[in-house]
Amino acid sequence: MQIKLSFLGATGNVTGSRFLVEADGHKVLVDCGLYQERQFIDRNWDRFPTPADEIDAVLLTHAHLDHCGLLPKLVKEGFRGRIHCTQATAEIAQIILLDSAHLQEEAAEYKKKRHKREGRESPRPVVPLYTTEDAERVAPMYSGLEYEQPTEVAPGMVATFYDAGHVFGSSSIALTVSSDGEKRTILFSGDVGRHDKPILENPVEVKHADYVLVETTYGDRVHKSAGDVKARVAEAINRAVKAGGNIIIPAFALERSQELLYHINELQIAKEIPQLMVFLDSPMAIRVTEVFKNHPELFDSEMTEHTLNGQSPFMLPNLKLTQTARESKAINHIRGSAIIIAGSGMCTGGRVKHHLVNNITREEATILFVGYQAEGTLGRRILEGAEEVRILGRMLPVRATVAKIRGFSAHADRNELCQWLSALREPPRTVFAVHGEAGSSQAFADYLGKKTGWTVAVPQYKDTIVLD
Repeated sequence: MQIKLSFLGATGNVTGSRFLVEADGHKVLVDCGLYQERQFIDRNWDRFPTPADEIDAVLLTHAHLDHCGLLPKLVKEGFRGRIHCTQATAEIAQIILLDSAHLQEEAAEYKKKRHKREGRESPRPVVPLYTTEDAERVAPMYSGLEYEQPTEVAPGMVATFYDAGHVFGSSSIALTVSSDGEKRTILFSGDVGRHDKPILENPVEVKHADYVLVETTYGDRVHKSAGDVKARVAEAINRAVKAGGNIIIPAFALERSQELLYHINELQIAKEIPQLMVFLDSPMAIRVTEVFKNHPELFDSEMTEHTLNGQSPFMLPNLKLTQTARESKAINHIRGSAIIIAGSGMCTGGRVKHHLVNNITREEATILFVGYQAEGTLGRRILEGAEEVRILGRMLPVRATVAKIRGFSAHADRNELCQWLSALREPPRTVFAVHGEAGSSQAFADYLGKKTGWTVAVPQYKDTIVLD
């Protein structure tokens, strides 16, 4: 038997996850993610390397934009198959895609006006990568699956989804390919989560795979102990309140926003922080939170207990869900300190940019990062200490306090990834280190190879490898 595996994204970088499996004339794509690093964004505009109408199915590990964000473009190019994922992932992905399309339409319109005002011309037409209408065409194509229920996704190809413990509904996927009486299983880690995180169950460890594609976002390090994450949140909030400023938290609409609400809820119940107004200023995060409410079967035991006791973090009495742009702008007129949770998590778009414009020059304000900031993003530049940054066409000095809380990461570190891989009962033929910056992937490959004696490879962008 012969299987071709092509690495079409998330190689030498974190975002743009796309992997194509071909066998006996059938093609299955695992993830279809958007590039978010500035230096790779142009790849989003490239036509898909294999004709979209030849792909039988898409398997989606989870609903983060760097894993699902190019689905509308794939459909626009001719894909007509099914998109297999958990039901929660399907619901959240569609929310995220519609929001992404809306933001791209807004950004294109804003850029047109700015270029006209500045008398500039763009080297390419200023149009959105895809429209809201393109995103809406994706909705009927989802096929919601249960965890650990093998499903034939193309002739001779069976996929089994396992809880990855990364974000709500996230999965690792084992794809078993059968041909000429032989079978090979390729395990796609997706993003591997961490143990004992709020709301979610722990990652499920898979027992068998012939080949493994493992994420290496933090493959070159071990997470430093952040102590009590909840205590660190309290410290940051109380410090900002004492200074008299707002706390701006760029947060992903999926998982990070909900986890923040979880901690803030517990801190307010324990009276460890003041009863501040908390703004969830992200229509997308609000809609995602509704999906959480509708799928309590995915909660861990502690979250289930909170819900049964009427202490759901999604029902905070001082929580304001800001749906409209007018409501978002009104936040700037509030006196005193407030907690403002807004997207996007890497400050690449969305309402957080407007809150940064209004707060980043204020010494009393705090910009609090609780998530990974990819190389080349605005969030990364702020976090690395830039004295001045460009936001919405304006150069602004960074005078606010910039802080980061470790321990929120939803990605396993080097040791946790090794623990996840150690569940394999037999050594895989090859492990491929993907979904990490080049240094991180190589460092993990070297470490894992030395530790286990396994064959570990670091593929390059657009590599195609024959698996026998």
